[in-house]
Amino acid sequence: MAERIQNYAGNPLLKAAYIPIEYDKDTLDEYLRCSKDPVHFAKNYMKIIHVDHGLMPFDLYDYQEEMVQTMHENRFVICKMPRQTGKSTTIVAYLLHFALFNPQSNIAILANKGSTSREILQRLKVAYEHLPKWLQQGVVVWNRGNIELENGSKVISASTSSSAVRGSSFNIIFMDEFAHIDPPRLAEEFFTSVYPTISSGNTTKVFIVSTPKGLNMFYKMWIDAEEKRSNYIPIEVHWSQTPGRDAKWKEETIKNTSEMQFAQEYECDFIGSQNTLIAPSKLRTMPYKPPVIQKDCLDVYVEPDPKHSYVCIVDVARGRGQDYSAFSIIDVSQFPYEQVAKYRDPNISPMLLPNVVDNVSKYYNHAYVLVEINDIGGQVADILHYDLEYPNIFQTSVMGRSGQTLGGGFGKTSQLGIRTTKEVKRKGCSSLKDLVEGDKLLIWDLDTITEMTTFIAKGSSYEADEGYHDDLMMTLILFGWLVNQKYFTEVTDLDLREKMFKDQVDDAESQLIPFGFINDGRNSYEPETVDMGGEKWVVDTKYSTDYLH
Repeated sequence: MAERIQNYAGNPLLKAAYIPIEYDKDTLDEYLRCSKDPVHFAKNYMKIIHVDHGLMPFDLYDYQEEMVQTMHENRFVICKMPRQTGKSTTIVAYLLHFALFNPQSNIAILANKGSTSREILQRLKVAYEHLPKWLQQGVVVWNRGNIELENGSKVISASTSSSAVRGSSFNIIFMDEFAHIDPPRLAEEFFTSVYPTISSGNTTKVFIVSTPKGLNMFYKMWIDAEEKRSNYIPIEVHWSQTPGRDAKWKEETIKNTSEMQFAQEYECDFIGSQNTLIAPSKLRTMPYKPPVIQKDCLDVYVEPDPKHSYVCIVDVARGRGQDYSAFSIIDVSQFPYEQVAKYRDPNISPMLLPNVVDNVSKYYNHAYVLVEINDIGGQVADILHYDLEYPNIFQTSVMGRSGQTLGGGFGKTSQLGIRTTKEVKRKGCSSLKDLVEGDKLLIWDLDTITEMTTFIAKGSSYEADEGYHDDLMMTLILFGWLVNQKYFTEVTDLDLREKMFKDQVDDAESQLIPFGFINDGRNSYEPETVDMGGEKWVVDTKYSTDYLH
């Protein structure tokens, strides 16, 4: 081996690029062993900075060795881990190994904050600096946010955002604290943008590591992995697997934090908010389903049954990307009631939303529609009734001290839709709690369940926790109010339902045709489409919006 090696930028710990090294047989054998065995490499050559002991060898625990080996053997790995279990350091060990022994590799370190991703990169740099020179690749770039080695490998750090890795190809994408991305919808936007990067190669690895925080994208991906609905390999670590953590440690930690914080950060409980309307014990057991049809912003969980009746509850936003316009379709033909579809879009204009409501509600046997009209929802109700001539719109009447009641026909006290008053919300919350906790209403949509976990007591009412949304929850609260109305029980009576179904069958517009895409007024005109069975449908009317085609 060469006795003198030129340094990079005057740093005696770094080998400069393109400086040849001579290996003796023993060193070469060890180099080859390290290249094939990342666990051996990490245990024997990885250095970390310990908070109490300073620079020291990385003595991997059993679960850390399992993590490294699992990442080495698989493309997709998701880890649910408590705080302070060395999750980031373990990943760094494998990333360093990959960069050294896989030339021309691109590695992205992403975290919920840019500062966090840079801190992880700094751990990798410290570990690299303390490798023996014969294991190092010469340094080409050594910056705060990225490094490049002479073998062509690059490592970058960035925050997890929709633009983080867009337009680039990566061999490994590592996402740290994925459950803590704020706002939560950025996680979904990220995966939408990064999927082409992942799918562009057959070997791209994705590692997701996090402590849970509510029922968000991380929760969905974890459950999908556990139930083998995805290709991700799940790894779960319990706090007791870390040496030194026992019952006494747990007791002291709870004293210094709280029961809820310990449950989330160390027990890895997904339920994070306190004082939720729906009891946490119920939320923990609520399953969700993947949609059978997913198109635009509509998720369908159960397709319509011609013998069933449905209601559509609509909550309207201004379409400026801050809140969501949303509606829930609920089967009210039998107990328990069942959520069969949901729509959720932050950008749709209130002028276009009626087209979607009309379209989907007709698909569900001309569902009865209840529109929340506090703000601009009145415009949606008016367009549905007067312009689209949708027949089944619920009206309410203002009856003095009795407040709003369902039905009543047209008159001075009548209105299309419902205004959400304190009294309506109070009754709706109480009813919804009874429905969900009593298994009288089945909710299949993950976004809806997620909102339940962050819909908490504030003052004398309930609303979304800071930074979260409650648009879907409001559709359910209005449904809770609706089911206790006398007129609702009358229109959902079996005899009346059967008559309604007969009328619908006789009506040519109610004929169900194969589910395609939703015409919300934003889609360009397409003269023909092919359904899922391969049959071609020709559209004669350019501006038709009263069907699913």
